[in-house]
Amino acid sequence: MTSIIWEDPYCGEGNNCFRIGTDPEGNAYIAVAGQEERHLTDSREALRALILEIKAGKADHLL
Repeated sequence: MTSIIWEDPYCGEGNNCFRIGTDPEGNAYIAVAGQEERHLTDSREALRALILEIKAGKADHLL
């Protein structure tokens, strides 16, 4: 089993808390806080690109 190092949760409004983690192999993970066993995974570069696109407002239509 891969050893995921989770960051502290990031919480928006209410109980909307997410965690980001990485492993020694260069993979990145996103999970709902408290449900880390049900994570999404991709490369660190893909996670970096996702975060930059969200910060640039390209997901604002989902709000």
